[in-house]
Amino acid sequence: MAADKRGMHGVWASRWTFILAATGSAVGLGNIWKFPYITGENGGGAFVLMYLACILVAGIPVMMAEVLLGRKARLSPINTMSHLSAEYNAPKFFRSIGWLGALAGFFILSFYSVIAGWTLSYTGKMISGDFTGATGEMAGKIFGDLLADPVSLTMYHTIFIILTGVVIARGVNEGLEKTVRVLMPLLFIMLVLLMGYSMTTPGFADGFKFLFSFDASKLTADSVVVALGHSFFTLSLGMGAIMAYGAYMPQQASLGKTVITVGILDTLVALTAGLVIFPIVFSQGLEPGAGPGLMFQTLPVAFGSLPGGAFIGTAFFILVAIAAWSSAISIAEPAVAWAVEKGATRLVATMIVCGAAWALGMLTVLSFNELSDFTFLKGTFFDNLDFLTSNIMLPLGGLLIALFVGWFMKERAVAKEANVQSEMVYNIWRVMLRFVSPLAVLFIFVNGLL
Repeated sequence: MAADKRGMHGVWASRWTFILAATGSAVGLGNIWKFPYITGENGGGAFVLMYLACILVAGIPVMMAEVLLGRKARLSPINTMSHLSAEYNAPKFFRSIGWLGALAGFFILSFYSVIAGWTLSYTGKMISGDFTGATGEMAGKIFGDLLADPVSLTMYHTIFIILTGVVIARGVNEGLEKTVRVLMPLLFIMLVLLMGYSMTTPGFADGFKFLFSFDASKLTADSVVVALGHSFFTLSLGMGAIMAYGAYMPQQASLGKTVITVGILDTLVALTAGLVIFPIVFSQGLEPGAGPGLMFQTLPVAFGSLPGGAFIGTAFFILVAIAAWSSAISIAEPAVAWAVEKGATRLVATMIVCGAAWALGMLTVLSFNELSDFTFLKGTFFDNLDFLTSNIMLPLGGLLIALFVGWFMKERAVAKEANVQSEMVYNIWRVMLRFVSPLAVLFIFVNGLL
C-alpha cells in the first residue's frame, strides 16, 4: 500500500531537500521577531541554553516521531494515522491525529496568510520610502491605518494565498521541491548579508549583549513555559506539515541526523535574526522590548533613520515574507495531500483548500477593524483561533504522536524506520519519546488551558 501511494505524491530528491523543506516549514514569522524578543526578555544566554535543552527534550524527539510516521505510511497525515492505527491495533482516537493536524494547519493558514500579508505591504512601503525620517508616532499611525483598512488587508491576504497555492498546485517535485531549493538558500544568504550590515552599526555590541548575556536572575517559571512552548511550536509540530513532508523523505536517510540538522538550522536562523534586529534597534536608541510591535513599528523607524535604510528595510521585509511563504506552503500541504488521495487533482485540491482558507481568513481581516468590537472567550475571532490552534490543537497532536510511536507501534518497526545508526542514541530517543516528551508537551497543553 505504501509503495503505491508513494508514487502519487513523489519523493524528495535527497535528504538535503527534505532538510531545506522542513527548515522552511519551521522558519516563519515567529523566528524573525518572537524568538529574539523572548530571548532578551528572559535572560539572554541563560534562556538560549534552556531553549536548546527544550528542543532536545521535547522538540527533536516528537519531530523524529512525526517524520517517522509519515515515511512509514507514505500517505497524507489523515490516511497515515488511519492506516497505522489499524495496523498496530491502537485505540481509534489515535486516528484523530491526522485530522487534528490537518484542521489545525488549515485554521493557521487562514490567519497566517493575513499576518504574512502585512510583510508584503511593508515591503512596498519600504520601497516607496514611506518610513524615511519617520518617528515612532508616524510608524504607529501607518501600522494602525493598515489594520483599519479591510480592503488593503484583503488584497495582501489574497496575494499571499495565491502565492502559496501556485507552489502547492505544482506538486512535490515541480512545486515544493523546486521552490524550497530557491527560497531557503535565498533566505540564508539574505540573513547573513543583513547580519553583516548589522555588525557595522554602533549598536552591535549592545544587541549581542542583549541576546547572549547570561542573566540567570531573569529566568522564572514562566521562562520555562515560554522556552518549552516555543521549542515545540517553532518546529511546526502537531499540524501535520512535518508528517506530510516525512512521507516524501527518501527511505535510506537517517531520521536522527536529518531532524537534528533541521533543529540546528531553525535555531541558527532565530539567533541570527536577533543579531540583525537588535543592533539596528539599539543603534537608533529605540525600545528593544516592543514585542510584536517590534517588526511593524519599531524597526521601520530604525530603517527610516539609517543611511540606505530603505534598501536594508526592503531586504528585511522580503526576508520575512520568504520565511512566511515557506511556512504557509507546508501548512497547507496535509489537507491538499488528503484531497488528492480522495481523487481530486492537485490543482482542484489546492483551489479548494486555499480558497476555503482565504474565506475563513476574512474573519481574521475583519477582526482588526469592522469586527474588532465583537469579542468572545479569548477576544476577537482571530484571538480565539490563535488560542485554539497554539494552546490546544498543536500540543494535543504532539502529545498523541509521542504516545502512539512510543507505546503503540512495535519497537522493531520503529527501529527499522528510524534508521538510527547508534544504539545508544536510539535508546535515549526512545526513552525521551515515551516518558520525557509526553510530560513536557502535556505541561504546555495544561499551561495553555490555564
